[in-house]
Amino acid sequence: MATTTTHRHSETAEATAGGLTVFAAVLLFIAGVLDLFRGIMAIANDDVFVNTPNYVFKFDLTSWGWIQLVLGVIAMSVSAGLFTRATWARVVGVGIAGLAIIANFLSIPYYPVWSLTLIAMYAFVIWGLCIVRRDR
Repeated sequence: MATTTTHRHSETAEATAGGLTVFAAVLLFIAGVLDLFRGIMAIANDDVFVNTPNYVFKFDLTSWGWIQLVLGVIAMSVSAGLFTRATWARVVGVGIAGLAIIANFLSIPYYPVWSLTLIAMYAFVIWGLCIVRRDR
């Protein structure tokens, strides 16, 4: 009886781990696509963004566009690894989501709603990847 309960608990834990990893992978992919689009917008046309002359972390919008574009491509690539449940993808996913949160925080004055939305999405990615503990 005890092994049946343990076996069921193990199956439930594995299903939960798989579900949260897939959730994080999908969210990471979507956030990566949004970062990719924002990068393209910043590179192609700086007029879309708000002009903030007195911002402490002022950068050239074309440079920010390239940063967002690269982070988006890496995020989309890592999400493909998460669909295979690769351990390296979980570690890199947390790292890239953390970097993307910092990049989006620094670009809040240029596009505030989009930045805050992406910060929330990347925070959920980190949560989804860190909450699951694999049983040995």
